[in-house]
Amino acid sequence: MSTLEPERGLGTGTLVEPVPQTSHGDGDHERFAHYVQKDKIMESALSGSPVVALCGKVWVPGRDPKKYPVCPMCKEIFDGLNNPDGDDKKD
Repeated sequence: MSTLEPERGLGTGTLVEPVPQTSHGDGDHERFAHYVQKDKIMESALSGSPVVALCGKVWVPGRDPKKYPVCPMCKEIFDGLNNPDGDDKKD
């Protein structure tokens, strides 16, 4: 069976492609803005390639991250990278 099948009488077709699973399936990743390397975001904007967040979410960015709260897992990982001793004090 072909994935390109024209609608009857319209003379056009619809290309149906499988959509890869890019979320963990729990839906929570869709509710947050995620941390990604800036150069990877720019690369994705130019090429359309997916990015990988610190928490592991893989997707092609396309929404305004300022409209969403920061992913708690990304924030925890990011904070750990900036403060490897685990000391919460800010001098």
